[in-house]
Amino acid sequence: MKTIIIVAIGLFLSQVTAAQNKFEALIKDQLTSQPLIGSSGVVKGTTNGNSSDINGKILIENIPGGNHAIIFSFIGYQTQELVFNFPLADSLRGQTIYLKSEEHDLGEVTITSTTRSSRNIANIPTRIETIAAGELEEKSVMQPGNIKMLLTESTGIQTQQTSQVSGSASIRIQGLDGKYTQLLQDGFPLYSGFSSGLSILQIPPLNLKRVEVIKGSTSTLYGGGAIAGLINLISKEPQEKTEASVLVNANQTSALDISTFYAEQYKKTGMTIYAATNFQKAYNNNGDDFSDIPRFARYTINPKFFYYPNQKTTLSVGLNAGIEKRMGGDLSVINGHSDSKHVFFEKNNSNRYSSQSKFERIFSNNTILTVKNSVGYFSRNISRADYNFDGQQVATFSEANYLVPGDKSEWNMGLNYVTDQFKQLHSTSNKLDYSNTALGAFAQNSLNLTSKFIVESGLRIDMTNHRNIFVLPRLSLLYKINPKLTTRISSGLGYKMPTVFSEEAEEKAFKNILPIDFSQIKPEKSYGLNGDINYKATLLENIFFSINQMFFYTTIEKPLILNQLPATDQLIFENATGNFQSKGFETNVKLRYMGFSTYLGYTFIDASRKVNNTRTINPLTAKHRINANLMYEWDEKLRIAYEAFFVGKQRLNSGEKTRDYWVMGLSGEYKFKHFSLFLNFENFLDSRQSRWGPMYSGTIQNPIFHEVYTPTDGFIFNGGFKLNL
Repeated sequence: MKTIIIVAIGLFLSQVTAAQNKFEALIKDQLTSQPLIGSSGVVKGTTNGNSSDINGKILIENIPGGNHAIIFSFIGYQTQELVFNFPLADSLRGQTIYLKSEEHDLGEVTITSTTRSSRNIANIPTRIETIAAGELEEKSVMQPGNIKMLLTESTGIQTQQTSQVSGSASIRIQGLDGKYTQLLQDGFPLYSGFSSGLSILQIPPLNLKRVEVIKGSTSTLYGGGAIAGLINLISKEPQEKTEASVLVNANQTSALDISTFYAEQYKKTGMTIYAATNFQKAYNNNGDDFSDIPRFARYTINPKFFYYPNQKTTLSVGLNAGIEKRMGGDLSVINGHSDSKHVFFEKNNSNRYSSQSKFERIFSNNTILTVKNSVGYFSRNISRADYNFDGQQVATFSEANYLVPGDKSEWNMGLNYVTDQFKQLHSTSNKLDYSNTALGAFAQNSLNLTSKFIVESGLRIDMTNHRNIFVLPRLSLLYKINPKLTTRISSGLGYKMPTVFSEEAEEKAFKNILPIDFSQIKPEKSYGLNGDINYKATLLENIFFSINQMFFYTTIEKPLILNQLPATDQLIFENATGNFQSKGFETNVKLRYMGFSTYLGYTFIDASRKVNNTRTINPLTAKHRINANLMYEWDEKLRIAYEAFFVGKQRLNSGEKTRDYWVMGLSGEYKFKHFSLFLNFENFLDSRQSRWGPMYSGTIQNPIFHEVYTPTDGFIFNGGFKLNL
């Protein structure tokens, strides 16, 4: 009996000991060796895990004996899964785990595409917001057809619907009109001028690697247009591991999205290809006979080829092609049942083609030469029963850039040449034709004055074919107070060449608008200032916490406004005797504990217009906006997310004050080995403008649509699957 008791006690103690294995490690950035505060480690298939402390140290206890995989992850970094045999050998105790940033790697240097810098984002004085691959993947299953939702859910960014009939939208940053935001694809300005109207409705998210956002004047980097800021969409590139995915999505409004992406790298070559078809039936949610979502069919294909003659040289050539037919208006007309009462419609047929070529060469001293070129063609025909607008745009971008990296000082110099030509077809008078060219030279220096204080200074000089010369200095400062606390401040000048392609003109389908006289109309000029303070820490040993407080101010002198000529129905753009101003702040808070992550953002915008010594509130700009997100992820298989957005009261162009509203969404995704299933309940409160008032006045034959200040589509329930082969 005594022997049995001793054996039983021994077995019990061995089990207890087996269950008390622990894992200790340091988690660091692979490039900088900086500790990743708040990174996670979870034993695969369990909820047993922990977060790293301020030193990057992680401790996971109560691990049974045997082989167990531990999954290490951190926001903006590639997830790593490692297998350990417990109890651990002495040589494996207290090891260091290195996570790789999701930023673009080129040789031994990390390139930040938007700033053309060789430095890690944490060491760049310019404030850059990055939407990493994980969040892009989440949004790609919530709205696979375009990037509108992705941008809407960022603080300080508003996607403003400019036409109720076509559904076209623009991107506003910090309360400034969409024409002041520059949208780039891999550093190429492919969506400017005439081509900007439908751009965010035609850009897919599935082939994106990350999105970089700079708020405030960035004209020094990319020339005219980037007064409010810029958004750079970074595409995926071929890696050692082949990537192939298919996404199929449908919703209750009779929409269907089918997207495919393939990427593969060979010995000296590589390729990526994205292809998609998107269909939508006309949808009306309020019974007023007019579509709230237009009918459309869109076909997209984007192949890109890479050649690597050696480890120091890369040549890439890409093509983008997209065709879309879009129709909104009276449902009877859309469905082919027009009569004397049902006559109103608007068709938008567009074709978008572009090429992008890029050559990169790293020399023996680690300097980098980059040469880029793009050619874009965009045509769009807008037709109504009594009106037709037909135009085509050809735009080119060429740049040579030379980067001289260094530990203490980095230089970036270059030249670029930009052309933009628009031709209106089938019109005999008052054509909106124009031809703009700009030759620019720029230089930028990033200097480490100390290990904590970094100065980034730049100068750009642009010359246009309209005899304009712009000198654009820019200065940014970064001070690292301590490992937890950093602060940045930036200032710069900007400009915008006159254009008829704005939110006001888009809303009117460019009807009755007179061409711009470049000898009389002057470019808009701006100056801006922004700064932020960023704090990150670990609370209660395993809760990652960060807060960022940003302040901004921008003034645009002699802004271009649309006026009606007396006693006529004609509209003309003129320089106002005054300015546009936007000032305010953004607050972003993030918390992360194990599989839970929470994000809360608040934006305050005081945007106004001063015209003829009278200052008024900038129309369709809410002073108060709240963004909130709560997400739970389990074992890299299950993801559940809840989102809520508050938009405060706004002023319409008529001076009328709108109501505030909330938009909430709930989404979920479960991943199997090679495929995942997803469901999304977007705007389940059904917040839409038609619930609070009519969408048009006048008659059904000749409707006058009201300004759009809320979502028009209402509640959307979508679901589908994604294959990863």
